[in-house]
Amino acid sequence: MDRFREMQCFVAVVEAGSFVGAADLLRLSKAAVSRSVIDLETRLGARLLQRTTRRLSITEAGRAYYGRCKQILDELSEAESAVGEVTGHPIGSLRINAPLSFGVLHLAPLWGPFMARYPDVSLDVDLADRLIDVVEEGYDAVIRISRMQDSTLVYRRLGATRIIATATPEYLAAHGTPTQVAELAEHAVIAYSYSPAGDTWRFETPDGPQEVQTTPRMRTNNGDTCRAVALAHQGIVLQPDFLVGDDLAAGRLVEVLPDCRLPEIGVYVVYPSRRHLSVKVRVLVDFLVEAFAEPPWHRPTGGGVPAQGR
Repeated sequence: MDRFREMQCFVAVVEAGSFVGAADLLRLSKAAVSRSVIDLETRLGARLLQRTTRRLSITEAGRAYYGRCKQILDELSEAESAVGEVTGHPIGSLRINAPLSFGVLHLAPLWGPFMARYPDVSLDVDLADRLIDVVEEGYDAVIRISRMQDSTLVYRRLGATRIIATATPEYLAAHGTPTQVAELAEHAVIAYSYSPAGDTWRFETPDGPQEVQTTPRMRTNNGDTCRAVALAHQGIVLQPDFLVGDDLAAGRLVEVLPDCRLPEIGVYVVYPSRRHLSVKVRVLVDFLVEAFAEPPWHRPTGGGVPAQGR
């Protein structure tokens, strides 16, 4: 295995904290990553990592080598970007993070067309609902569905989504349809673990702001799971229209308390604040802005793929 791959695997193991995590990051088998690190240690004649059945730690030699490897890999990435800056042609890899449900529903259909348009750009797309630190975790771009407050980051708005309380007609027929916000306290609720408001649901009503403390029957850190349990007639969920819009249109779910609204939340592509934006990031941002010029969850039909290249 070449030296570049050995360094790449070693750095990934250090940053992921495990061989399994590094294998997932690099899209390689655990055995391939382990063999690469062993070959590297053999060639250097030094132990870089201490391995036990319970933990993995980096040695002093490994720490020194990691710093240089990281610098070399970063400089290689910058060199590729520099070629793009000179030629105006995007080249290199893009590391992207997005929320899981949004990434599957609305971004996955876009990556093929993006790769076809920019064949010299490779993608590493990671889906996770937790809050990502764009700079510390080394992402080129992150999709965030939030009310942006971090002024240290640069972002472009892709659209907006509305958070809606929904349930199936069958659930409401069996348990009653709430007519007041306070009545939600008596209903089964399927809660989204990452909701910034926790179990307190806050609405803007015709009579002003109101809130209710809910008692979840189930919690999950994934919106698709919330939706699936709601579709099984097990309770009321609070989820974005990009996830439940089709169910509402088909009548599988109905809106609860339609006169009580939550503020819209923006959908953004976020990237580190830099004086000079690389060509590869710039074309990604422009592509996504173009793709979501009319957000697909607001359309009666159709996808979100830009039809024409620039």
